[in-house]
Amino acid sequence: MKIQEVEGIILSETNYSESSKILNVLTKEYGLIGIISKGCRNIKSKLRAVSRKLIYGKFHIYYKENGLSTLISIDVINSFSQILKDLTKISYASYITDLVVQVIKQNDDSTILELLIQTLLKIESGLSAELLTDILEIKLLNYLGVMPMLDGCSICGSTKNIITLSSLRGGFVCKNCYTDEGIVSNKTIQLVRMFYYVDISSITKIDISSDIQKEINQFIEDYYERYTGIYLKSKNFLKKITQLNS
Repeated sequence: MKIQEVEGIILSETNYSESSKILNVLTKEYGLIGIISKGCRNIKSKLRAVSRKLIYGKFHIYYKENGLSTLISIDVINSFSQILKDLTKISYASYITDLVVQVIKQNDDSTILELLIQTLLKIESGLSAELLTDILEIKLLNYLGVMPMLDGCSICGSTKNIITLSSLRGGFVCKNCYTDEGIVSNKTIQLVRMFYYVDISSITKIDISSDIQKEINQFIEDYYERYTGIYLKSKNFLKKITQLNS
């Protein structure tokens, strides 16, 4: 069997037998695949340090199309060591990797990997994990086929006099269509739209007020609950961690 090289990131790991792990790896070439890392839990194994969640690199494997591939070695591109030093950052990284797994199950578009990597790189560099997670969540809605209307009123399509953002209405609401939806700030309206269009790799600074952050978080949470059917334990854990830090 020929050794193949694939680029990817480990999204999750599961202990297997007495000394091995099964790694779920999102790759450019084959999407989400399972790879067995044999003997990696042994202290002397050369695979021990690299057979863990968030390792991003070039995986040298015996590829098996309809089963578990076998890991030979990994040339690490980024281990995201700064994220691993901070419990809050770890919690955000865990949530977004879990979220990506769910999205991939519905849409295995190869560009999702790049979005995830760029988000993790920015968190690694010290930018706000909370805001970067918001940006990724907004972008992933498009892959789930439930993108909110952010270019005009979700009811009439007008691009004028947008006064609020409503998960119930599926996006922007203009003055003429407004009934009793809650009002959010104009800044929140602008930022949510910007989050969808911004190139994550180009972000160098993020700074918004806590009130705006709360409005954005509430919209995204309500929207995901209403339209995606995705419920993750890592999201609940993340909430607990952020509440402790607030």
